[in-house]
Amino acid sequence: MEIARASARSVRVLVLGYNFLMNRVSIHIDGANFYLLALKPFGIKDANFDYEKFALMLANGREIVPRGKRLYIGTVPERVGDPKSKAAVSRQTSLFTRLHSTHWETRTSIHKKKFETIMVDNRVQDWESLLQKGINSFAFEKYVEKGIDVKLATDLVVGAVDNQYDTALVVSSDTDLIPAIDWIRSRGKKVEYVGFSIPHPMDHKKDIKPTVAMIDRTDAPSRILIESDIRNLIMGQQPLI
Repeated sequence: MEIARASARSVRVLVLGYNFLMNRVSIHIDGANFYLLALKPFGIKDANFDYEKFALMLANGREIVPRGKRLYIGTVPERVGDPKSKAAVSRQTSLFTRLHSTHWETRTSIHKKKFETIMVDNRVQDWESLLQKGINSFAFEKYVEKGIDVKLATDLVVGAVDNQYDTALVVSSDTDLIPAIDWIRSRGKKVEYVGFSIPHPMDHKKDIKPTVAMIDRTDAPSRILIESDIRNLIMGQQPLI
């Protein structure tokens, strides 16, 4: 019986033309980068995006290894007296619960408060009018992620060293990942880049394009997604034809 099973596996490998054991994939999604490039342009909240279906689409029939679906994302801070932040925390908690129920790992970092000042000059719209009114600068606070790219790069390297995968699918256009990508490819692992090509409806200077450096430093084929690919993964929406 075992010999028969082994023979069947061998035939399957022969027919498909590749070694099944060399197609274990691990999926790594840079949450903030993905949101800015693929979801925000269409007003899509990440809580309404079907990450599980997305993973299966990227794997394209290949085996997703255990712990091989990872989302790297900053945790949303709740600010006292701010109902919008409370709602955002609630949406993210629901997202994490849904992801964990389908065996995703969420690799998080804390958003840190950062104060910035913008000086009013010719780069600011209506700058002359603002200066005439005595407005010389704008000060504001924002929250930024820290360390997400480091966590993603570390997981890529550790996974390669421990032979956890054969191919890493990287959903990020962050070129800071290139040193880690170069290193794991030098160790015989493959890296597939997932980027986006989304034209801006009014200003082509704001078109979202795949990062050439990521294409050049990863293995073919790169996967470049367009608007219909993203919209077909919105939960509860009928697929676009």
